Amino acid sequence: MTSKKEFYNHIVRGNTFEGEAISLGAARLNQHTLSKAFVKVPLKTMNRHGLIAGATGTGKTKTLQILAEQLSEKGVPVVLMDIKGDLSGLAKPSAGHPKINERHKAIGLPFTPKGYPVEFFSISAQNGVRLRATVSEFGPILISRILNLTEIQSGIVSVLFKFCDDHKLPLLDLKDFKAILNFATNEGKKEFQSAYGRISKTSTGAILRRIIELEQQGADLFFGEESFAVNDFVRYTSTGAGYINIIRLDDIQNKPKLFSTFMLSLLAELFESFPETGDIDKPKLVMFIDEAHLIFNEASKQLLDQIEYTIKLIRSKGIGIYFVTQNPSDVPENILGQLGLKVQHALRAFTAKDRKNIKLTAQNYPVTSFFNTEKTLTTMGIGEALVTALDEKGRPTPLSAALMRAPKSQMDILNPDELFELCNSSKLSKKYNKTIDRQSAYELLGAKIKRINHMRPQQDSNQTPKRKGRQRQHPIVKVLTSATFIRAVFGILKKVV
Repeated sequence: MTSKKEFYNHIVRGNTFEGEAISLGAARLNQHTLSKAFVKVPLKTMNRHGLIAGATGTGKTKTLQILAEQLSEKGVPVVLMDIKGDLSGLAKPSAGHPKINERHKAIGLPFTPKGYPVEFFSISAQNGVRLRATVSEFGPILISRILNLTEIQSGIVSVLFKFCDDHKLPLLDLKDFKAILNFATNEGKKEFQSAYGRISKTSTGAILRRIIELEQQGADLFFGEESFAVNDFVRYTSTGAGYINIIRLDDIQNKPKLFSTFMLSLLAELFESFPETGDIDKPKLVMFIDEAHLIFNEASKQLLDQIEYTIKLIRSKGIGIYFVTQNPSDVPENILGQLGLKVQHALRAFTAKDRKNIKLTAQNYPVTSFFNTEKTLTTMGIGEALVTALDEKGRPTPLSAALMRAPKSQMDILNPDELFELCNSSKLSKKYNKTIDRQSAYELLGAKIKRINHMRPQQDSNQTPKRKGRQRQHPIVKVLTSATFIRAVFGILKKVV
């Protein structure tokens, strides 16, 4: 049997880095926690993305909370997708508990309760800084992918965007988008066709139905002005701590289309807005996507390709993306292979499929001679996890079964009054929580349609009257003079003669 000392030295060697690191907890062997055998992640590699996975109730959210706290303390701003509504407690210090003290004594880390600088955001009518984007900012390609359009329909969207650009028609919200679709196939059909070619009413009808589907999930609240500038996520306190930006999404759990639309637009905006950074000591921003399966379950192949492309390149901008989900298989393989940090809480095996998934999950971790990875995956307790990261040279750190530290902030949610007070005192709310409805495509096209309809009666009166058509023949005359009847009569006469 492997000695504890040998395992302890193995963990300490593999978790010693030149630069700053964050501590997640202490390694365990044979159900015993090795005090001060700290399991760490180098700050330098936190832009290499990661995964936090595990069955319900095993501690994923608390791990997310720990990482957000540690990053904030190190001066790295964080963005959290709060799907379940249980992360607001980061704003207040933990009340403490004897079990927390016991856990930290075993780990060998002091426990000091602490609250963190928090900003709340929303894409719906909930309290928080409003996150919005315009249709123009999405662009024709992204809009087409979100709506899962065909190649022909995507081409039509591109032409519509070109028409709006040429005629200085701002596309701000979905109302504008629907207005240009209707104009191009109805009142403005002649004008549109002369310069941009004919478009099918069937295709525009299909696009319109997709937009309505998106509207029904609440996207009309997301599209519009004032557009959010993603650089406002990167803020610091006077002491240099990074802000933790919590995006409240608990009211859109049953609206996966809206969630995936928002997430893709946010990733695209971050990618476009942040400059290339090269090799830096710590990330510029780290984002955690809770309930990540909501994105991938609803995503088309085009959308998955876009996410994969963004994840692959965004790390060079100093941005780390972390997916939080129940099972690693929720994340597509092409994306899973790009994730550096893996924190795997316990998995439960109830079916043959579950057992197969556990076997595959175990094979995705570095090989260790100190414990059985597959067995450990199903026997870990709450607040324990298998952890492996990348060291500063990009090599996997030793696989550790770790007892995770407790969050320093409150594990429970804020009450409504506390939440309201924080949202109400926000400086960003004053900047973004005003609805702007300036003149855009909807109003400009509406005025144009009125002018067209006003001119029609005048055009009709100027037209020369049509010639009267021939008078309609009596049915009997029509029959008697028809070629068929005449041929029949001649046939009879011929026989008689």
